[in-house]
Amino acid sequence: MQFFKGFSSGNETFIEVAHHQVSKYKQGAEGDIFLSQKNNKDGRIITALSDGLGSGIKAGVLATLTATMAIKFVASDIPIKRAAEIIMNTLPVCKERGISYATFTLVDIEPNARVKVIEYDNPPYILIRKQTFVEPIKEFTTIERKNIKTGPKKEAIIHYSHYEARPGDRLVFFSDGVTQSGMGSPHFPFGWGYNNVQSFILDIVGRKPDISARDLTREVVNQALLNDAYKAKDDITCGIIFSREPRDLLVITGPPLYPERDVDLVRSFLNFEGKKIISGGTTANIVSRETGKKVHVNLKNLDPKIPPESEMEGADLVTEGIITMAAVAEILEKNTKQDLSCRNAAEKMVELFLNSDRIVFLVGTKINDAHQDPNMPVELEIRRNIIKRISVLLQEKYLKEVVIHYI
Repeated sequence: MQFFKGFSSGNETFIEVAHHQVSKYKQGAEGDIFLSQKNNKDGRIITALSDGLGSGIKAGVLATLTATMAIKFVASDIPIKRAAEIIMNTLPVCKERGISYATFTLVDIEPNARVKVIEYDNPPYILIRKQTFVEPIKEFTTIERKNIKTGPKKEAIIHYSHYEARPGDRLVFFSDGVTQSGMGSPHFPFGWGYNNVQSFILDIVGRKPDISARDLTREVVNQALLNDAYKAKDDITCGIIFSREPRDLLVITGPPLYPERDVDLVRSFLNFEGKKIISGGTTANIVSRETGKKVHVNLKNLDPKIPPESEMEGADLVTEGIITMAAVAEILEKNTKQDLSCRNAAEKMVELFLNSDRIVFLVGTKINDAHQDPNMPVELEIRRNIIKRISVLLQEKYLKEVVIHYI
């Protein structure tokens, strides 16, 4: 069975896009917005980080407007300067300070590894290659604000740069809540500063050369939060785009339609190179029977809503099926900050999903009679529908590559 039909092959790399953020202390809504999407037509990955002026809901709304417009304009192939003009003349300006209500960093990654970056008033991005800082060559263009309804006439400088990405490249960009963290403290009276942020990232990458984009964003944001004595003085956001070898994950769930295919299911499981999840008691019993490996239920840290996980040699996670999968779909839909406690089986499965790049679902098509019981909860959707829902979320919200095979 060919798992990766539809996946990239050869020596191509996977583009991991991740971000982490915390809102300003005592603010319930973020004023920074991070958006990303993969253009299905041409395979481009477009990402935007916008910092709304101030904090809270108003800043978040304007930042969302800015990031959304920026991504849509680039995806529609509108020339960069023209897109910037539209954005600048749409956004209002603070009358007191004469500055835009939202800044942005926009990254456009083409399938041929050409990366284009547009920056307006955010801290400059950091490009790390082979654990070394690479100084990007930037051009700039001046945009004149002509719409006097949104603010006084004013010129804005947009920085533009591009480069050819190489395997191992890390593109790090952030809001000024990172560089200005710690301002007024004895250690950083003028803020953490761009150079210190750069040195911090280089130190981590030097010590942990394989650190994921997701983990590195947390390191940066957590240090900035520490600089502010864990009371963020501004919204703090860091985004990272990491080009590297893909991490693969296999999920097998449900028994095959015909019992004679059980051996094919288990053979595929054993031959897979990467992380492995078994979801469903019947599926786990099939693997146990065919391999002779015992299944042990873990009764520690029981959760009242999610059935307990189990352990089996050769599997990274063994869970119950439908209830756990339905909970996974809910977490993926709501989990914008990607910050899990990993106490129950569903949270652990989500963590494996988020730490993987290419995910293969091998789905048995035999219908479990228990799931057709009209007395069962409405959330217990048919297995295939839940898998499809999870697949869409992983692809559209988390930019993972996903394939589903039925057996």
